[in-house]
Amino acid sequence: MTATDHPTAGHDLPVATRNEALWAGGFGQEYLERNADVAGPRAAFWDDFVARYPAERVLEVGCTQGDNLVHLARHLPAHDVWGLDINDAVLDALRVHVPGVNATWGSARELPFRDRWFDLTFTVGLLIHQPDAILPLVMGELVRTSRRWVVCGEYHADEPTEIHYRGHDGLLFKRDYGRLYTELFPELTLVEERFLTADDGFDRVTLSVLEKR
Repeated sequence: MTATDHPTAGHDLPVATRNEALWAGGFGQEYLERNADVAGPRAAFWDDFVARYPAERVLEVGCTQGDNLVHLARHLPAHDVWGLDINDAVLDALRVHVPGVNATWGSARELPFRDRWFDLTFTVGLLIHQPDAILPLVMGELVRTSRRWVVCGEYHADEPTEIHYRGHDGLLFKRDYGRLYTELFPELTLVEERFLTADDGFDRVTLSVLEKR
């Protein structure tokens, strides 16, 4: 199954473009400023992750200033580390924070990469900001561009739950993202799922690691 097979895919495009405009402007820059010092505690998590899930080329969608990519770039050549975001200021910060990284502007629902180009594609706090009808498109792009691993660290809820977020509706959703991946894309197998906390350097997210057959 692909994202475009989903019966509601594309029907909520106005909401998606409104959200993208928010993240591309001052709203996204404010997020960057609020989260300027979160990278350090994540080092141990990523060291362990890379040892267990090897990858030679990686992509983070919604990378902000590279709080995850800076750790991956200690294990991989910077030219094999890619970050995509829709905010130019964020990408400028990424280039400073992770020298040599591939900082790419683009929309999560239309990734500018070939099929299976990466060994690992992942998100941390990106899927939670996708409205229901656009979510399968975004997830499908992460699956399409990965050769092996698809990973997400997102807020979990057993049933979809919308949260009013910084004055906006339609901008934050808790869901069971690991289950959604396997339901939408049968070629994925959930190989690990666990809770990450501030001790790991994350804001109480559920990590889901999926392997592509």
